Amino acid sequence: MKKTLKKISKVGLPTILGLFLFSSVASAHVTVVPKTSTTGAWETYTVKVPVEKDVPTTKVTIKTPGGAEIESYQPVPGWKYSADKDSSGKVKSISFEATGEGILPGQFQQFSFVAKNPDKAGELAWDAFQYYKDGSVVEWTGNESSDSPHSITAIVAGTSTDDHHDEQATTENNNKEVTKTADTEQSSSLPLILSIVSVILSLVALVGAFRKR
Repeated sequence: MKKTLKKISKVGLPTILGLFLFSSVASAHVTVVPKTSTTGAWETYTVKVPVEKDVPTTKVTIKTPGGAEIESYQPVPGWKYSADKDSSGKVKSISFEATGEGILPGQFQQFSFVAKNPDKAGELAWDAFQYYKDGSVVEWTGNESSDSPHSITAIVAGTSTDDHHDEQATTENNNKEVTKTADTEQSSSLPLILSIVSVILSLVALVGAFRKR
């Protein structure tokens, strides 16, 4: 039994540690979500930037994939935003640069922006460049099997109802709120109605009792 346990520990322990280390490395990649979106949609994308080294990350640049159009961004305290545009005014890349310490070792930061998806189904490859305080740059531009892969969003064909998803959701929520309010008002007025009915029945019974006398 002891020999079996020793064999299992010799084989199993390195495997578990290897899987743990692999997952740790994989989770340290710069990623963009969502991983799936629809054609022609205005999507909010979020870039997650972890720090792999013992020095802070001070700048992040994201290239606009072919067919996509970056329109706006969400400000992040401690970071300044800039956009590189072509002659027609379309955004070729966006950058977030730290005005303070940046992203410290063991930390991560998220940056969000809105982009219009291409009208045709396909993939958006998000090439990203991570700048460290020591002057080194990690280029997240490789394929999935590389050491520094870029993040990919699959663009699938949408339906005509997809464009109105937010509007429908808002309408449904409003209808729910109206129904909820009506139900609340009805439930809150019910005790009052029952009290009035009870008083009327009591008065009728009292009048009947006096007449009998």
